[in-house]
Amino acid sequence: MGETRGRRKFDREFKEDAIRLIVDGGRSVREVARDLGIHENMLHRWKQEYLQDKEHSFPGKGHMKPHEEELFKLKKKIADLEEDRAILKKSVGHLLETLQMKYCFMDQYGFGFEVRRMCRALGVSRSGYYSYLRRGLSQRNQENKRFVTKIKEIWKWSRGTYGSPRIAAELNAQNFGCGENRIARLMRENGIKARTKKRFKITTKSDHNLPIAEDLVRRDFSASGINELWLSDITYIWTWEGWLYLAAVMDVYNRQIVGWALHDRLNKALVVKALTKALQERNPQPGLIFHSDRGSQYASNKVSKILEAWHINQSMSHKGNCFDNTMMESFFSSLKKELVYLMTFHSKDQARRAIFEYIEIFYNRQRRHSALNQKSPLEYYQDATQAF
Repeated sequence: MGETRGRRKFDREFKEDAIRLIVDGGRSVREVARDLGIHENMLHRWKQEYLQDKEHSFPGKGHMKPHEEELFKLKKKIADLEEDRAILKKSVGHLLETLQMKYCFMDQYGFGFEVRRMCRALGVSRSGYYSYLRRGLSQRNQENKRFVTKIKEIWKWSRGTYGSPRIAAELNAQNFGCGENRIARLMRENGIKARTKKRFKITTKSDHNLPIAEDLVRRDFSASGINELWLSDITYIWTWEGWLYLAAVMDVYNRQIVGWALHDRLNKALVVKALTKALQERNPQPGLIFHSDRGSQYASNKVSKILEAWHINQSMSHKGNCFDNTMMESFFSSLKKELVYLMTFHSKDQARRAIFEYIEIFYNRQRRHSALNQKSPLEYYQDATQAF
């Protein structure tokens, strides 16, 4: 199916997430612009506007009301204090007396905390930390880094089920001699542990009296072109501040996540936001099929009206059948195994930044997919659009 695609539209949330990769993540404008596929000058303008007035940057439809902004600032301040406390609490056991020890600690926990916050909590400068990284680590630390890399490889291969004893046995079998106590310490310091039962949260409530759409897909998850079949589902992510719910929309043809939304409440607004982003991104022609489960969020009148306005055919799976949306389940599984289960989110803002980078940069633009001839979803999409 062909499509008409105009200029890409970016909401305030997307712009702020992109800028935080630069301001909080220590990445350059050029690098982020390249990874997100946007013009460097435009990202410079966003950054300048954001730094001049964070509270009132990017006004428009996404601008918050005064009382909402005040609540947002208070929540962010609390989250910042909680993260600072977590950094200090974790660093106490390391007796960080010298700069070298502090920098080493920061390098080990770089995936769990922002560099800017660690520098503030530990009383060191970002420039000093980056100079330390450029100079290189001691031989012992370099050796530890190699072991951590191998530990992560084995941990992932075991689907997160191996603890230090089994990982030590596997390392020794591969001629990487390392004591179990050292492996246990490296795993503990890097947040690697045998996976236990995860917190469970129900996201689908199909016991309602709302209209149910016919199943137009019937487990035939195939598409001959872009914007023929979209799938959508909802999952949950735990943070120290509570649950976050993620709604995502996938184009079956190239497995791309064309729209997604995060919120701390599970309601129809979550689906509406993800669907609206997908429509803005793709601007599909009439005839597209939008397939989901029978949850009340998807059966709502608001979602139905949006689909009708775009001449999109709504489809819903059979009740209680987990095989009717396996592609979305596969994406959520990848997201959790490759990101969520490897991190501890101390705040919802931290989770949002990590998920934004995973979806918009890694999954859509870089991650090779076996079903797409080892191309990324974006690369496969670009090949498809050039063919039309």
